[in-house]
This record gives sequence, structure tokens and C-alpha cells, in this order.
Amino acid sequence: MAEGPSYNVPFRRRREGKTDYQFRRRLIQSGLPRLVVRCSLKHTTVQLIKAKVDGDDVIVSANSSELSKSYNWHRTCGNVPSAYLTGLICGYRAAAKGVKEAVLDIGLQFPSRGARVFATLKGFLESGVKVPHNESILPDEERIEGRHIADYAAKVSTNNEVYSRIFSRYLSKDLPPQEISKHFSSVKEKIIASFKNMS
Repeated sequence: MAEGPSYNVPFRRRREGKTDYQFRRRLIQSGLPRLVVRCSLKHTTVQLIKAKVDGDDVIVSANSSELSKSYNWHRTCGNVPSAYLTGLICGYRAAAKGVKEAVLDIGLQFPSRGARVFATLKGFLESGVKVPHNESILPDEERIEGRHIADYAAKVSTNNEVYSRIFSRYLSKDLPPQEISKHFSSVKEKIIASFKNMS
């Protein structure tokens, strides 16, 4: 470790590679709530956070696990369609709280075009809340609806061993992966209807 009177020890979370403080400061200086999106292998978590001196205040949040509990989503919760639906739920909750605009905070995740963080953003935008973004980085409708999953399932269906191994969770519940787009549309309609009924 470097030494000397002019050396400053970085904050712990920066040393651990968890927080980029310069990027966080720029987001906070915007004066807008941060749309914080974090993705794990199995789930997507979305929070709308307002920075305060005594600590961050979570305005609204949503987790992809809610899809199966409240909206009968029978697919995995760690893919692009589920990320979009989670963003949609959080967006409607934010709009209900009177939020008009936010800024996207993806943390230390690499900004790859069409990634789950941007699928979440696309769902959040559909609720009517504004977030500055570049349209080219959002995933297209085919990926949002899961058609890439259905196409891949159709492609490997000829090899029964590979098909059963990759889509074991779908098949164990008697849910053909080729029908994911249809299922996505029905769940999306349920989410939209549930928030319309609340207004």
C-alpha cells in the first residue's frame, strides 16, 4: 500500500469495488431520485432512492420475486422479460407517489446494450416517469417479450438431452419455453390492470 503524507486511503466500499463515489456524486448532484437497478443470477431488484444527508430514503421498490407471488409469472425471474416486468411495477409505484423524473444508477455493472438493467429501464419508462437515456441501448421488443428464449428452445428441442437440461424448470411445471411470449403478454396485462384499478 502507498504511504506518505499526501496519500489518502480510499473509502472502504471503493477499496472493495462496491461503490464509485465520483459517479454517485454526479447522480446526486442532479437533484433527481436515483433509479437503482441491481441484477443477480436469479433476481432483479429495483429501487427509487432519494439521497439525504442522514442516509438514503427508498421511495418505492420492486423485486422480480413479486412476479411469481402476485402476478402468476411461471418462468425464471432472472431473464430479460422478468427484468422488464419488474421495472414496470416499480415505475407504476413511482408514478403513484408523484415521481415525474429520475436518473438511472446501474452501479458498477458494465453498460452492455440490451442488458437486463436496460430492460428494467424500458419497463420503468413505460409507466410514464422520465429517465434520461439513449434509445439505442434499450433491448428490442423481441428480447423484451422473450422471443429469443422461445427461438433458442425451438432450436435445441431436437436434442432432447440438452433441451431437458436447459429448460428443466420450465418442463417440471409443464410450461413449454416456446410459449414464453404469450405468457409475458398476459402477465404484463395483469400488472397494468392492477395499477389501473388502484388509481
